Amino acid sequence: MSTLARLVHFRWAVPVLAELHRGHGGRFVNLTHTLGVSRESLRRTLTFLLETDLIRRNPGKGHPLRPEYLLTDPQLGADAAVLTDLLDNLGVTDVGLKKWSLPTLTLLASERRFSEIRRALPDVTPRALTLTLKDLESSGLINRTVTEHYPPSTVYSTTPPGLRLAHAAQKLGMMSLP
Repeated sequence: MSTLARLVHFRWAVPVLAELHRGHGGRFVNLTHTLGVSRESLRRTLTFLLETDLIRRNPGKGHPLRPEYLLTDPQLGADAAVLTDLLDNLGVTDVGLKKWSLPTLTLLASERRFSEIRRALPDVTPRALTLTLKDLESSGLINRTVTEHYPPSTVYSTTPPGLRLAHAAQKLGMMSLP
């Protein structure tokens, strides 16, 4: 599975990384309130981020406002912040943070057919990919075109806002996870 697909497997991973970047670290309670995430979802996300060494616990004891979690790579947090800001500005945060949206969008930087996308994302089911493509199209991030050739086929490509989002997501996909 690609790095980006592993990262966005947890819906809250990118927003948590962005929030830790903005606040120069963070506490569990503050993250739940700021992001509006349930305690259990945040716990699963933080466990994943800790296991993949994307964040670390702040060692030692200290002031009650001292952050509990810190980024291990500040550039990763900056890239996540850019991505979440772009999602907010485009008004597509809910669609953009679904499991397969960003990996699919990065593939569509060049025009592709359904079967090509499916081969590039081997873990996605046909139904999940179909729903993802419908969501991305309805939010204006991709175009769906039926060709005039015989037999007709359908190709997908990004719109200009979708391409900006794909480029921001590709930066997160360039890191390596253990």
